[in-house]
Amino acid sequence: MKTSGAESLSCSANIFLGQTEAPLLIRPFLNRCTMSELCAIMVGGFGTIAGSVMAGYIAMGIPAQHIIIASMMAAPASLMVAKIIFPETQVSETAGSVSLPKIDVGSNVLDAASRGVYDGLHLALNVAAMLIAFITLIAFIDKLLLVLDRLIDGTLLGGALMANGEYEGYFPGSLKTILGTIFSPLTFLMGVPRQDVFELANLLGTKLALNEFVAYAKLAPLIESGAITPKAQIMGTYMLCGFANFASIGIQIGGLSALAPERRSDLSKLAMRAMLGGAIVSCLTATIAGILIG
Repeated sequence: MKTSGAESLSCSANIFLGQTEAPLLIRPFLNRCTMSELCAIMVGGFGTIAGSVMAGYIAMGIPAQHIIIASMMAAPASLMVAKIIFPETQVSETAGSVSLPKIDVGSNVLDAASRGVYDGLHLALNVAAMLIAFITLIAFIDKLLLVLDRLIDGTLLGGALMANGEYEGYFPGSLKTILGTIFSPLTFLMGVPRQDVFELANLLGTKLALNEFVAYAKLAPLIESGAITPKAQIMGTYMLCGFANFASIGIQIGGLSALAPERRSDLSKLAMRAMLGGAIVSCLTATIAGILIG
């Protein structure tokens, strides 16, 4: 795919590292990355999950082999999708041979340790602040939709259907409900068995509106009880394997801007596009898994 060293290393590291940890490996080059490289780095973060959370999902009852394979498949898929949604038009510094810049790591062990603590705290505070802001925004949108749901289903229609923010009613009362409804045709086109289309679309909407942890928590009992077909179980595992959600936009902007403050505006411009790219990556890997299962 003729990708540069910086974006390739970051996406490869995303197989086992998180969306803010993997870019640490290329920190000296972040300020000088092209826009296409930044997009690829962000898509790689959105399209995979960290190794640190895999154990939690496996403990829920999600098949371990499929979680690991999904994350490995997502790395090259992230680069492919990133280059489609934001093609490279510039020359990257790391496209060929590159010499590492001299990095000041401190005069002694104590100096290096104190710098590491400061950098880690700075990164964590940036991520926390952006995460709180985006979660608050999503909660506000959900509250607004619920008010409209109560107005339409509960008042204008004379209480014909209970307004509860879910799928019962004429108006979708939450962001995840809207996204789940929109994604129903997509999950059908992906090859999900017809009887499981609506269930997996709901899980995909939950993942984007909330996060993959909540979605996996809903998938696990479906797998355990056999409520969905084996093919849908596997495709659902692949489809939810990624950090692509609205809250992660705040995490990536906060985390990457702490490493490269000069690129904050560029990161903000790319964030939504990269998040959608990460969601596409998960859908692609799920589709491939469905094709191989047959």
